[in-house]
Amino acid sequence: MRRRTGLGIVAALALLLAGNALAQQAADNPGPSFFRIGTGSTAGTYYPIGGLLAQAISAPPGARACAEPGECGVPGLVASALASTGSVANAEAVQGGALESGFVQGDVAAWAYSGGGIWQDRPKADKLRAIANLYPEAIHLVVRDGAQIESVADLRGKRVSLDEPGSGTLVDARAILAGAGLSERDISPLYLTLDEAGAAMQQGQLDALFFVGGYPAGAIAELASQQPIRILPIDGALAQGLMGEHGFLARATIPAGTYDGQDADVATISVGAQWVTSTDQPEALIHDITRALWSARSRRLLDAGHARGRDIAPDRALQGIGIPLHPGAARYYREAGLLK
Repeated sequence: MRRRTGLGIVAALALLLAGNALAQQAADNPGPSFFRIGTGSTAGTYYPIGGLLAQAISAPPGARACAEPGECGVPGLVASALASTGSVANAEAVQGGALESGFVQGDVAAWAYSGGGIWQDRPKADKLRAIANLYPEAIHLVVRDGAQIESVADLRGKRVSLDEPGSGTLVDARAILAGAGLSERDISPLYLTLDEAGAAMQQGQLDALFFVGGYPAGAIAELASQQPIRILPIDGALAQGLMGEHGFLARATIPAGTYDGQDADVATISVGAQWVTSTDQPEALIHDITRALWSARSRRLLDAGHARGRDIAPDRALQGIGIPLHPGAARYYREAGLLK
């Protein structure tokens, strides 16, 4: 009996030592952490920008280490960009924990957090926290050449895509219609993705479409290469009234040559694209993600990867943010001297 007991003790000690060794090995080689970025339609700007940022902050287990913190992403992090219906859906998903982060228009983020504007009949998204303001999103009003549309008021009775439910574009399209004295009852509204709207216009089934995003938008560029279109200005008294009513809107210009057949600058208005996360995300993680976002590696990826990537810069990171910063992001900005 004593011999069996001794063997049992030896076996138990062996198991304990093996368990400790495995635990130490796991500590030395931690598994990946996953971090999702909700973007928008694959035809828009959010999706490619999300892919670039996911690449910039990722550093899966086994990836090479860097001497400078953040220059090779966040150790152990695997980030991915997921297509979604856009700002409203992303805000809801981050609030509910279905996404770790997402891109949200500045107006939608502020309304979601405060429970104002379009969020009056929804529970507040009070967990939303900002990582950074990224770039201005220009409001595009694209019209079919020959549709006899010269102003927003001329949309009356026309077939107009306002984008799909859950998108920030739908929010702003409704505001622009209201500013011109119109509502969805005055037009023939369709609620299509940008890809769907482009296809419908090519088939002669659509007179105009709204899109809010960084230019050039791939689907609009493709549409312009297939048939004559015009980007209608949103300016004058309409723009002034909208900016006066909505402080998150600003003047913008879509430069000449952005799309085929666009020979002149087009005046419009814009809203900031913001990267938001949740209070549920750890401070250390968001600090390291923010540091990686503004690294030299990220700069190279953004500059080379998309025209709007060049607009994503630290001096714009805190502009137009209407929700609190995540504590991890705030800590980074203080360390970088961008926040007191």
